[in-house]
Amino acid sequence: MKKITLALLVASTFLTTTAHAAEIYNKNANKLDLYGRVKAMRYISDNQSVDGDQTYIRLGFKGETQINDLLTGYGQWEYQMTGNRSENDGSARSRMAFAGLKVGDYGSFDYGRNYGVLYDVEAWTDVFPEFGGDGWTRTDNFMTGRTNGVATYRNRDFFGLVDGLNVAVQYQGKNENDGRAVSRQNGDGAGAAVSYDFGDTGISVGATYAAAGRTAGQKAQSWGRGDKAEAWATGLKYSANSLYLGAVYAETRNMTPISGTATIDGVNTSVNGFANKMQTFEAVAQYQFNNGLRPSLGYVQSKGKKIEGVGSADLVKYVDVAATYYFNKNMSAFVDYKINLINSKNPLGVNADNVVATGLTYQF
Repeated sequence: MKKITLALLVASTFLTTTAHAAEIYNKNANKLDLYGRVKAMRYISDNQSVDGDQTYIRLGFKGETQINDLLTGYGQWEYQMTGNRSENDGSARSRMAFAGLKVGDYGSFDYGRNYGVLYDVEAWTDVFPEFGGDGWTRTDNFMTGRTNGVATYRNRDFFGLVDGLNVAVQYQGKNENDGRAVSRQNGDGAGAAVSYDFGDTGISVGATYAAAGRTAGQKAQSWGRGDKAEAWATGLKYSANSLYLGAVYAETRNMTPISGTATIDGVNTSVNGFANKMQTFEAVAQYQFNNGLRPSLGYVQSKGKKIEGVGSADLVKYVDVAATYYFNKNMSAFVDYKINLINSKNPLGVNADNVVATGLTYQF
């Protein structure tokens, strides 16, 4: 815990924001916006696997073209590169890459690498400066986060008939035979989400559900053998008068990856597979002061149930205490303290160390 104490002292000198994208072209009904972020950041923790520099840069563009009075084409691409490795050992990846068409009040349809429909609700609590979004959602884990091969239909204000009523329907194709890890594979699946904004009150409610087939590699594992993976979630948020409150409850079946070492029948056993059932609760409260300071308090807990040979086990459990200071719309500084509440003697050997993240962010 020496590093945590030091981190808090250092972080006190740093008091991530979304800034407007830079418009680089707007002519003849064609528009292109460029956006990006440089996040100069360091983790401080007794957990050596994360302790150290975590700097990265992110760039992307959003474009649209007016085809006629009714039809608009659009596309988005986002790329991230690490800034914490040697030049010969870099890592880069496309986070998003999709294109689609919007037809007036009838909605939009796009295809490519995009957020899964389950994230529609998760986004309400994934607002911590650095941590968060790790209770039940994962990148390339069915439709819980950013993922490949999703065709998405969205309709806002329900065909222009009901203000605040938004719906989405999504199909995901199989991702299996491209060399990816078994935990990142998925079979064909579909999902939907619905949310309703209560006028000018700042209150919104939402719900989402998705189900997909599991690949042969996933069904062959000793943990989580079901033929189908599914998840549902419901959420509530309030955003008004400088106050933001969000809460999400979610459950997954044979969808959330698990790993660790457990003592089963007196033998140390390597566990690698999926939780048969997982329950997650997440909550966050933030307040935006006029001077630019935005304190944040959050809680995340995910408990695996019916794990073969283990029973129940906390997979994620922590309190998040953070603050962001916005110098202006482009520059901010933050500190995010993840107070791990997992017992150091948990049955899966999940890491129980605290982590502090602190840094500066430039965005446009």
